[in-house]
Amino acid sequence: MASLSLRNIVKRYGIGPKANQVIHGVNAEIQDGEFVVIVGPSGCGKSTLLRMVAGLEEISGGELRIGDRVVNNLEPAQRDIAMVFQNYALYPHMTNFDNMAYGLKIAKVPKEEIRARVDKAAKILELGHLLERKPRELSGGQRQRVAMGRAIVRQPQVFLFDEPLSNLDAKLRAQTRLEIQKLHRELGITSLFVTHDQVEAMTLAERMIVMNAGNMEQFGTPEEVYTHPATTFVASFIGSPPMNLLKHAPGGRAGSILGIRPEHIDIGTEGWALQVETVELLGAERLVHARLGDEMLIIRTHEDQGAPAVGSTIHAKPREDRLHWFDAETGHRQ
Repeated sequence: MASLSLRNIVKRYGIGPKANQVIHGVNAEIQDGEFVVIVGPSGCGKSTLLRMVAGLEEISGGELRIGDRVVNNLEPAQRDIAMVFQNYALYPHMTNFDNMAYGLKIAKVPKEEIRARVDKAAKILELGHLLERKPRELSGGQRQRVAMGRAIVRQPQVFLFDEPLSNLDAKLRAQTRLEIQKLHRELGITSLFVTHDQVEAMTLAERMIVMNAGNMEQFGTPEEVYTHPATTFVASFIGSPPMNLLKHAPGGRAGSILGIRPEHIDIGTEGWALQVETVELLGAERLVHARLGDEMLIIRTHEDQGAPAVGSTIHAKPREDRLHWFDAETGHRQ
């Protein structure tokens, strides 16, 4: 195991004045054994950043350390990392045992040790009864576990996960998230996990890097990122539904944007006058979409509170201790 240090990491495509810079100076110190998630929308640079750590993309600037080694110019095989991909990348003609053992065979690890490592990984991942089958005989979730097993047997210093749950349905994604959490608790290997799904990020991460257009917007625990978003982008990306961001809130500050989470607005007899446009019923809770002047906001209520009628006028008041203020020009937290 090892720490992972990203110091002013930059990625450019091309050279000279026409170069296209896609990663803009990312700095992150990831502790030995920590599970960090890189999250952001499509095209934000999260997979490019991961591929630079893996050695699959050249680093244009900055310094990357794994443990006490600078690895900028090392080949992937020299970095002591193992990567789990979105598409499993299993050999269809091989058994699952051979898929998991393949890298060790290439490295000429003794047969007895290969068997011991694969059996141990299979036990952790509950794959023992499937080792003699081939990938086509498995479900998507089982194939992903074989891919994770292939990474585990390598006994790397760092695990890299590139959107490994994207091909699974919602139920399997939730189940596999639990398996990944259990795996990390048992192995304690430094892990970097890329996803566009903020729910995955919030549930898996010990800390998370929120990316936007090649910039690291915030690096913190899920709780820190949710309760104290550093920018309007983070506020609008993390949370489902996202934070309400109002440019013209009654009584607002000049030059500021007011942020308030949907669960921190109380419907009552006083406060802002809002017109209800629609109500979403989500089991035990409801999302009330209402208009305040020319802006829309969402209020999260519990089933016990009932649902206001569409088209009705309601009064709602944000909780004073849960207000967030952002600079209207930069989008940064004030």
